Amino acid sequence: MDTETDYRAVVAELDRILESRGGEERAEFEKGYLRSHLVHYGVRVPEIRRAVKSWSSRFELSSHQDTVQAAERLWEAGVHELRMAAAFLLQANQPRLEPSALELVERLLRESGTWALVDNLAVHVAGPLLERRPDADTVVERWGSDKDFWMRRSALLAHLKFLRSGGGDWERFTGLADRMLEEKEFFVRKAIGWCLRDTARLRPEMVYEWFLPRAGRASGVTVREAVKRLSSEQAAAVMKAYKAS
Repeated sequence: MDTETDYRAVVAELDRILESRGGEERAEFEKGYLRSHLVHYGVRVPEIRRAVKSWSSRFELSSHQDTVQAAERLWEAGVHELRMAAAFLLQANQPRLEPSALELVERLLRESGTWALVDNLAVHVAGPLLERRPDADTVVERWGSDKDFWMRRSALLAHLKFLRSGGGDWERFTGLADRMLEEKEFFVRKAIGWCLRDTARLRPEMVYEWFLPRAGRASGVTVREAVKRLSSEQAAAVMKAYKAS
């Protein structure tokens, strides 16, 4: 695809598909629940994923350029489902994206304003892109100290995909998490606990040894998530340290 007109026509096609599959009652509920300023069609997430897969295959949207251009057009439409579609398109074609796509992803993260868009972008798009960036440490540190709590959450969740599979940069993640343990923002507290919980699926001892001496500094939200994959003895020890504080 070569022209702006082409991309807009392709995006308009997905827009028609998703709008036809929406529901007014669900749209109203989601808009209120997410406190969203966007237009909502009320399409369920699995339906959006299926529509994006079929649509992107039909128009052969798989290269870096086509993915980025289409994602930008989807995002700027101001429709919640189309923004989700942009995130799913970037995720599906993530292996083909060049590291420079992180600049676009950062902009989308900053404009998201809700976990419903941030989490998929951070975990499945930003995380893998950062793995291919030589300046990953600098980017993550910058996000981790950003005044926007969604960026701080993104800095943490960018580690999740690799940590849960037994890899990832544990030292970089724990450096961030250690500085954020006294955070007051719920979504940041939850993200720390989520990453610790999923890391503990394969490496409970590592999580336990790091978290036990810090449990007294953490929030209840973080602690309750972090202990879910620990042994009963480990979880009891962490809870005891938390309550003692």
